[in-house]
Amino acid sequence: MFLSILNCFLQAEVSSKVERVVNLLFDKAVDFGEKIIIVVIVYFIGSWIIKFLNRIASKLLNIRNIDLTVQRFVRNLIKYTLNIILVIILIGILGIQTTSFAAILAAAGFAIGMAMKDNLGNFAGGVMLLINKPFKIGDRIVAQGQDGVVSEIGILYTVLNTSDGRVVYQPNGPLSTGSIVNYTTSPNRRVDISFNVNYGNDADSLKELVMGIVMANDKVLKDPAPFVGLTAVNNGNFDITVRAWAKNSDNTDVNVSLNEDVYRALKDKGIYVSTPTAIRMVN
Repeated sequence: MFLSILNCFLQAEVSSKVERVVNLLFDKAVDFGEKIIIVVIVYFIGSWIIKFLNRIASKLLNIRNIDLTVQRFVRNLIKYTLNIILVIILIGILGIQTTSFAAILAAAGFAIGMAMKDNLGNFAGGVMLLINKPFKIGDRIVAQGQDGVVSEIGILYTVLNTSDGRVVYQPNGPLSTGSIVNYTTSPNRRVDISFNVNYGNDADSLKELVMGIVMANDKVLKDPAPFVGLTAVNNGNFDITVRAWAKNSDNTDVNVSLNEDVYRALKDKGIYVSTPTAIRMVN
């Protein structure tokens, strides 16, 4: 009799504890489910706000006629910063202590920063490129041994499109501290052509012939005036040099056309460019 009563009491106690655990788990699940729903809602609202603020920033930058390169950089910076803030807010809604998370994030950031110091240097280099503006999108530059047209200046990398169809990603750090040749900044560029002619040809007649070819080219600028002259006397030949100015966009065409026209004129006159001769002594 006593054992039966004790058994019933124990069963009731276990049942009560199981019920409390089940109720507790149910409450936790409901609470976590509510937080998940809130997180999803806040995420979509926050994403919409970030896009809205980016659009406003773009309009303000366009109104102020800010350079396209700076606009892209600012938009990316705003987007990444606001997304980080949104993530921290979502973590707080889930109940994770943001202060502890911030401390962990700072420690992780320091460790990542040490491991990614080159990327931090690239970020700083991107800022310096935007401040100093040695080039802009659409400029043709030569830097770090690469020749191409700038298609994008990002936070970490500058993208170049080469003439042979390659895409080159230049790190902003070395790019900002290295030598940069910008072919687009100046409206005009000079075309330099040199060719050597054997002794026995009349230099004055050659200069007159070549100057006529240069002046007949309608893409050659008359101011500054073109130059044609004898610039070197070598062992067995002498150099005739052409220096002519053209618009930046016409530089390649002028270079090719002057070379072709001078070659044809010299050939018609029976004048040939000097070539080195190798002599081999054989016993």
